[in-house]
Amino acid sequence: MTVYVDTRPLSAHQTGAIPGSIHVTEADILANQYSLSKDMPIVLYCAKGEKTLPLVEHLRNRGYDVSHLETGYLGWVVEQYANEKENAEKALQIEASIRKKFHKPIFSRFTKGVKTYQLIQPGDKIAVCISGGKDSMLMAKLFQELSRHRQIPFECVFLCMDPGYLPANLSIINTNAAKMGIELHTFQTDIFDQVATIEKSPCYLCARMRRGHLYAEAKRLGCNKIALGHHYDDVIETILMGMLYGAQVQTMLPRLSSTNFADMELIRPMYLVREADILHFARYHDLRFIQCACRFADTCSTTADDGAVHSKRTEIKQLIATLKETNLSVEANIFRSVENINLNTIVSYKKDGKTHHFLDQFNT
Repeated sequence: MTVYVDTRPLSAHQTGAIPGSIHVTEADILANQYSLSKDMPIVLYCAKGEKTLPLVEHLRNRGYDVSHLETGYLGWVVEQYANEKENAEKALQIEASIRKKFHKPIFSRFTKGVKTYQLIQPGDKIAVCISGGKDSMLMAKLFQELSRHRQIPFECVFLCMDPGYLPANLSIINTNAAKMGIELHTFQTDIFDQVATIEKSPCYLCARMRRGHLYAEAKRLGCNKIALGHHYDDVIETILMGMLYGAQVQTMLPRLSSTNFADMELIRPMYLVREADILHFARYHDLRFIQCACRFADTCSTTADDGAVHSKRTEIKQLIATLKETNLSVEANIFRSVENINLNTIVSYKKDGKTHHFLDQFNT
């Protein structure tokens, strides 16, 4: 973590400074009257960058890792203004594309899912959970667009949990949020540290823990729902994974009540949005998102075009792609299969923890 040190007069520092910077005057540095750590890199700044070079040399001679802002605080302000202006223009472009170019393949499917599964009710306060990936970031923009229509009165909080991201990955999340005009509410946990030594199913445990922390923070903020960015392809892949690897027929529901947090629900408003359209949206706007960024996969900090993480889900994606070569309806058929279950032809099924068998009707 870099420490920024403001060497200007106190009155100037109090008027405006780089966020998080500390104040140490030029005179105090030269008189060695300061409390700075040699364990962290230090960046000195003055008004225009002219007075810090001697101070840098002074501190380097005493073993500090120190540099300075060549343009000073005024240069930093100009750069920030330029970045904010550029980000604002980018956000407007993204919003316009949702209303026009991507209205039919993305926004219409988003609103259809909201209506079909009754995901939003008047008065809801929804924690839109941002992982930093393409799906959740787009979901945030879709919620912003939906709120502008004002057909249903609801509130949103864009909730981002830092479970122990590497600084580079956290920077990607914040940069993308700024470009897309999303104001994040970020909170920290130590989940990555907790699962780092787990050998069996660390990803499953991580996901469960993250879900619990999201529920807890959302409830603390007064929300009654959390929204996750799972999309249509996640649904059909989950169905096949359950059958082929779990020996069960199940799906990823668009809406469910929390079993551990009273009066809280989980919703998936991207339920009908296709992943290919999400990827098209990201590429069209030249946006790069983190993929997982956990300690086990931090070499894959951004999403590769070919989805370079090998997993059971990747195998299922490849299987569906192969089946689609000879049957263009295969994806829709998988999706609809869990809507058209005929219980008269099922050998057995479970409901509320109880198993029901087809022989039950013959033995009564």
